[in-house]
Amino acid sequence: MTPDTPLFNLSHSIRSRKADLIELTTDLIAIPTINPPGDGYLEICEFLEKRLTHRHFDIRKIRAKGALGDSDKYPRWNIIARHEGSNAGECVHFNSHSDVVAVGDGWTVDPFKAVISDDKIYGRGACDMKGGLAASIIAVEAFIDCFPNYTGAIEISATADEESGGFGGVAWLAEQGWFDPDRVQHVIIPEPLNKDRICLGHRGVWWAEVETFGRIAHGSMPFLGDCAVRHMGAVIQALEERLFPALTQRTTTHPIVPEGARQSTLNINSLHGGLDEPEDHYTGLPAALVPDRCRMILDRRFLLEESLEDVQSELKEILEQVKSERPAFDYDLRELFSVLPTMTEKSAPVVTAVSEAIKHELQVEPQYVISPGTYDQKHIDRIGKLHNCIAYGPGILDLAHQPDEYIGIRDMLDSAQVMARSLVNIFAPHGKINIQ
Repeated sequence: MTPDTPLFNLSHSIRSRKADLIELTTDLIAIPTINPPGDGYLEICEFLEKRLTHRHFDIRKIRAKGALGDSDKYPRWNIIARHEGSNAGECVHFNSHSDVVAVGDGWTVDPFKAVISDDKIYGRGACDMKGGLAASIIAVEAFIDCFPNYTGAIEISATADEESGGFGGVAWLAEQGWFDPDRVQHVIIPEPLNKDRICLGHRGVWWAEVETFGRIAHGSMPFLGDCAVRHMGAVIQALEERLFPALTQRTTTHPIVPEGARQSTLNINSLHGGLDEPEDHYTGLPAALVPDRCRMILDRRFLLEESLEDVQSELKEILEQVKSERPAFDYDLRELFSVLPTMTEKSAPVVTAVSEAIKHELQVEPQYVISPGTYDQKHIDRIGKLHNCIAYGPGILDLAHQPDEYIGIRDMLDSAQVMARSLVNIFAPHGKINIQ
């Protein structure tokens, strides 16, 4: 690029917004949108509304009324901001989730103070994914300033509940037609998958709850009862001996990252048996009881080469085998939710546009990867029927949900450059764009 050319001006415009990018990111982190339960959704939507209204975006704040997780105490608010170019054309949509996971232990900085150190911004949600949201806003604003008469439309959204399935966010919006291919043609989700990677999709997921049953009795006479926790222990032992070893033998030919996710995986998400946990202020001892119920939630991630039916049946077979081996064993198996694997083709227009942008801005060949966990592409693909969708954004994937989570400032600037250049590639595929 040479000085005074449109692309040079665009690149310079983004670099000149470094201070704005840092301030925007820190402001977003300072809003504690923790999910669950779903705090701060309206606050962050109003913050974004105030900023983007000044940039002549048409704003829609949308509550996912009645969606899973929505309540009067914790309403699921989403925002979609749309900017129209000088002429009608295709729409590029940048979708970021506004929620963050619980803080957890192990932090050395205040998770909502957005501490800046060594070219990094630390805070809960910095990497996943408020840094990506901020980068997309800076990219879009710079593009509009440099190309005010572009042909097409650009949308920016901040949506709820991705960390708990996205049902109060993108899923609900897709059901209402907001991701209909007639109104949106390209979607970029700025999830943290490293700035030189294009994420084409994700593995499948099946969440299930297993409940074992027993018979309550006095804890001093357990022989008069039947311990549901011991039954669950037998289930866990069977998983350890039969399922976990089998999963390590299943690998994919697809480029899932990190390397360990190229295998099928199973996580025991939670386990509870016996009396409910006492409230925090209770200082007494539990009652002497034999637990008559025990519940376990399983998080099974499966490969594109596996079918959901096989995933479900192999767990059912293990439970039935345990039942055949243990007198009085009984259980209930309940599906919580499932998502099939998804993968956008490398030849898709949005993939091509971002790929060329990475080559030009970062001077590297892009890596094509698949995410180990699901994200909101699943709803855009399955419900919205919009397949021209990828994840691309700043941040290191392994930092998500960790203590002392951070986002690199240079990475955000570089990703903003790539996002802005991607808009040029989409709106002017042959190098011609209306800039008058």
